[in-house]
Amino acid sequence: MNQTRDIAIDLVPAGAAADEATQAALRESASKTAPSESKTNIFDFDRASLERFFEEELGEKKFRAHQVMKWIHHRYVTDFTEMTDLGKVLRAKLEERAVVHAPQLIFDKESTDGTHKWLLGMDPKNAIETVYIPDKGRGTLCVSSQVGCALNCQFCSTATQGFNRNLSTAEIIGQVWIAARHLGNVPHQQRKLTNVVMMGMGEPLANFDNVVRAMSIMRDDLGYGLANKRVTLSTAGMVPMIDKLGEVSDVSLAVSLHAPNDELRSELVPLNKKYPIAELLESCVRYALRKRGTSVTFEYTLMKGVNDQPQHARELIKLMREFDRRVQMKDAAKVNLIPFNPFPGTRFERPDDETIRGFQKLLNNSGMIAPVRRTRGDDIDAACGQLKGQVMDRTRRQAEFRKRLAQGAGDAAA
Repeated sequence: MNQTRDIAIDLVPAGAAADEATQAALRESASKTAPSESKTNIFDFDRASLERFFEEELGEKKFRAHQVMKWIHHRYVTDFTEMTDLGKVLRAKLEERAVVHAPQLIFDKESTDGTHKWLLGMDPKNAIETVYIPDKGRGTLCVSSQVGCALNCQFCSTATQGFNRNLSTAEIIGQVWIAARHLGNVPHQQRKLTNVVMMGMGEPLANFDNVVRAMSIMRDDLGYGLANKRVTLSTAGMVPMIDKLGEVSDVSLAVSLHAPNDELRSELVPLNKKYPIAELLESCVRYALRKRGTSVTFEYTLMKGVNDQPQHARELIKLMREFDRRVQMKDAAKVNLIPFNPFPGTRFERPDDETIRGFQKLLNNSGMIAPVRRTRGDDIDAACGQLKGQVMDRTRRQAEFRKRLAQGAGDAAA
């Protein structure tokens, strides 16, 4: 197992001990490597904003910004003194005014199937998780956008930790930088990282500007050179922001649907009470029509006895057929079936394989594209819906979840 650690922590233990170990590591990491608040973090800039910084703040030509981007994102160099094609005067300016500061690696785990998970410190009190999933001909990085999540979807482990804050652009693209450096990724040459999905901790559209700027760096030739279709943003359904995304960006869209009717979806995804399915699908139609020839992926987590029955499949087929009709394109809607991945304290269960295959067969027989996502990294809690970092919760959700967990353990012991 190939593992590198900035701080020597083996597998973090469960429960309160995990929190204490992680908090100690965060404090140690922050005390050693905290960036100067008086300096600008270059990771916060996409190409356009870095060009402005060089012209307006440093009095330099635009192409110098391009050189620095290549040093950082192609060669993984963060020390300005090592950027040898920059003049000494410019390097001195950068040393005085700027810094290249990535999130701090607290620990990493590698799964038996090659999946890799990093716990990254964002500040002295908070950490998030980032996951790399290798497959034949591709390598996908699942990136977080927030510390925790405010949406409280009932079947998601991240939701049980509550919410602290949005991540900065530097903290988002820093996850890509750490993973790419670890993997030996060379943009345009040796691509270990071929896809990025904004499907980690948090709701990306609730952190709109920082996420869009980070995705711009991912797709920039001076950044990671990913094609637009290879960067995917997943949302629980923030309708106005889906429309805004369609205006300013050109990435793939995935929607966390998880239920075919409003009554059930409102129970599973509380955001549905504000933006019900009909309104959500309308915004997805508008997004697809702006990007002619592209599809929208609807994620559907299958939970035993909750949303996995034949009637649910038939309702879902009806919704997806209507979506195709509105977009006037066959397979405009694709369904990604995700067997539920359990975590401690959840009331939901994974359906048996026969039920999963039966649900998929109904969709396939109707002419729909509906692959079942293969569970990856579940031995290191890196599967879909399992991500948990270290969140200094500003809500009461984490405390309430732990109370229920403790009460359940007490009842079982009795």
